[in-house]
Amino acid sequence: MTMLNVEGLCKTFVLHNQQGARLPVLNQVSLQVNAGECVVLHGHSGSGKSTLLRTLYGNYLPDSGSINVNHHGEQIDLVTASARQILALRRDTLGWVSQFLRVIPRISALEVVMQPLLERGEARDVCEDKARELLARLNVPQRLWSLAPATFSGGEQQRVNIARGFIARSPVLLLDEPTASLDNKNCAAVVALIEEARSRGAAIVGIFHDREVRERVANRLHIMNPLVAETEA
Repeated sequence: MTMLNVEGLCKTFVLHNQQGARLPVLNQVSLQVNAGECVVLHGHSGSGKSTLLRTLYGNYLPDSGSINVNHHGEQIDLVTASARQILALRRDTLGWVSQFLRVIPRISALEVVMQPLLERGEARDVCEDKARELLARLNVPQRLWSLAPATFSGGEQQRVNIARGFIARSPVLLLDEPTASLDNKNCAAVVALIEEARSRGAAIVGIFHDREVRERVANRLHIMNPLVAETEA
């Protein structure tokens, strides 16, 4: 089953603080991802990998093209979707793990991880049990669970971020270098989560700079090539 179908995606950034210079990043990108498949975006720095991933989550609006997501059996084009539809997609279908945790002041790590399930209406005790299980699997010390992650190390914050991204078992997972700041032990824990998600049928699109991780999780690579930037306003 196709969970994500991208066709003809184009994106150009206009740099208003640099005399309106135009920076084309994506040009006619097409991509299809099926349930139970992990597609890894691969290419040099500046080839548009992170831009594509953020566009697939609805953070960037493309200039043209379509992003059809299978949402409860219905195809919704993220490009033309309403704000309400995008929120519903993010709640029920699109999981996201960025490179950095957006720290919320005074909110505990446990609460941060639980939030995606709470938004779906899951019982609080169920959410808490699942959050505790994930934090333990990702080797986040139990003494930190009740604390706000603002003072955590970069690796600890990233593991909280990963737990938050995986707790809801989303049908589509977007992963932006989830293992970048982790040691071998914690990297292996994340790879195991990715493999489990793929086995249960999640469609995964990710960026992985670590070659060994990439080779382990990828069903195939989607090669990204950098574009030549326009400099005229």
